[in-house]
Amino acid sequence: MCGLGPAGRAVAHRALAAGRTVTVIDPNPDRVWTPTYAAWGDELPGWLDAGVIAAAIDGPMAWAVAEHRIDRSYQVFDTAALQSSLTLHGAKVIADRAVEVHARSVRTASGLTCTGQVVDARGLARSPRRAEQTAYGVVVERTGLEPTLFMDWRPDNGADPDDPPSFLYAIPLSADTVLFEETCLAGRPALAPQVLRRRLEHRLRARGIALTGTEPVERVRFPVQGGTPGRGRFGAAGGLTHPATGYSVAAALAAADTVVAGGTVWTPRARAVAALRRAGLRALLALPPREIPVFFETFFGLPAPLQYSYLSGLDDLRGTVAAMRALFADLPPNLRRAVVTSVVGAGRR
Repeated sequence: MCGLGPAGRAVAHRALAAGRTVTVIDPNPDRVWTPTYAAWGDELPGWLDAGVIAAAIDGPMAWAVAEHRIDRSYQVFDTAALQSSLTLHGAKVIADRAVEVHARSVRTASGLTCTGQVVDARGLARSPRRAEQTAYGVVVERTGLEPTLFMDWRPDNGADPDDPPSFLYAIPLSADTVLFEETCLAGRPALAPQVLRRRLEHRLRARGIALTGTEPVERVRFPVQGGTPGRGRFGAAGGLTHPATGYSVAAALAAADTVVAGGTVWTPRARAVAALRRAGLRALLALPPREIPVFFETFFGLPAPLQYSYLSGLDDLRGTVAAMRALFADLPPNLRRAVVTSVVGAGRR
């Protein structure tokens, strides 16, 4: 097992639970995870310890042009509990960097060679060719009045309507704290942290939320494009990052047992779904900034089953096609033209 982020650790943990002999290779195997992870509750596997959930919100809200309630349970992980629950008792742990990774062997920077079934979950390197998601957030004490906001595109962050857009993500981390995070969903290049910080501070002031300057800070930057679907690669490295949301942890947890059993996550239907979602990201990147809220207003106006099909799962081809068709049909004409142009342009390259 190469890489001990959530995806790699999940596979190693489930392989050990299945009685497999496991070797894990990571330059810093004891690194403590610090990002905030969340997922839709219906995506999580039954084997996951319920104690890893820090907060569960039924029906989080989304703001585009108007307000929408998402009829699903949104669950925020206790990051430390998630990491500690994915135990590695019995695994051989090698603190080294994998430099040559093949289907049946790995060579490390120190010259060690390991053989066996190899899973590469080392994540993705940054590249100017890949769209990224960036975010800047602060953790503040809860008053009990903060709504859970999956996405809030309201224009009160001080940005010009023609500037690259960002939205507010607001979720409880515990009974006592809430995360407010200004997020660039996808950009090539993505918005810089200092830009997102200014927007977040402007937005919170506009809503009467005072900051002291001593709040814990979260910074986020990762690719939402890239990864190679196929046997031997997993997590972000294997293309599991959802291009429309940036989420990958739930998908990795849910697929870990399939990998351990030697099955393939990437069935023909799953590959087709991934290709459609990549096309959706290209369309989103091509839209004029001021039209992004209109796009999401249309999306959150779709029937809940269609939203689910697009946001979750790996291989619901029929549902994904139905969601994209319905979204395209409901978009204003100018946005339909932009979507068509993005798809046709990609086909010509």
